[in-house]
Amino acid sequence: MAKLDLYKQHKAEYVAPRGPVLVDVKPAQYLTIEGRGEPGAPAFQSKLGALYNVAFTIKMTKKSARQDYAVCKLEGLWWGNKRKGDFLDEPRDLWNWKLMIRTPDLVQKRDLTEAAKTLIARGRPADVSDVKLESLSEGRCVQILHSGPYDQENRTIELMHEFAAQNRLTLHGLHHEIYLSDPRRVEPARLQTILRHPVR
Repeated sequence: MAKLDLYKQHKAEYVAPRGPVLVDVKPAQYLTIEGRGEPGAPAFQSKLGALYNVAFTIKMTKKSARQDYAVCKLEGLWWGNKRKGDFLDEPRDLWNWKLMIRTPDLVQKRDLTEAAKTLIARGRPADVSDVKLESLSEGRCVQILHSGPYDQENRTIELMHEFAAQNRLTLHGLHHEIYLSDPRRVEPARLQTILRHPVR
């Protein structure tokens, strides 16, 4: 039984050199959970745990049905109080975020419902019921690889803005991050994160 790997299937969408590039991103399906506040705070960690619990419960159910696939890396959309302007200029406890894990189209809403029921029956926190199945259509985006701590992304984001202006493009939509490194296992200086922003 071959394991489906969405990163291999959509390789061109995850090109991220250290300088900004344009990529065309096709519509994609995600498991998502939304919240507000300090990244890494208890509420954030609770939502993150719920998302992973649901993602791996669905994956194991599908694997048992001989529809195996690799669980993708964590991603996130970030915005400020008004969804416009630079969220980095706002206090971190006012940041809004949507944590996401890309999932194959074979995953349906009924799989999500069953996973949440199973997890609650096992005594998991009720946050698992907050996980949704959503589609995201970003189209053309500016993308770059950020190396280093998350709190030092400002200059990398400035490079994206400069690149967009030079190419007569306007950023719209939400700031998107794809976490290639696990911060529990990788020191901050070595973290690798793809930064993405839709343009038109």
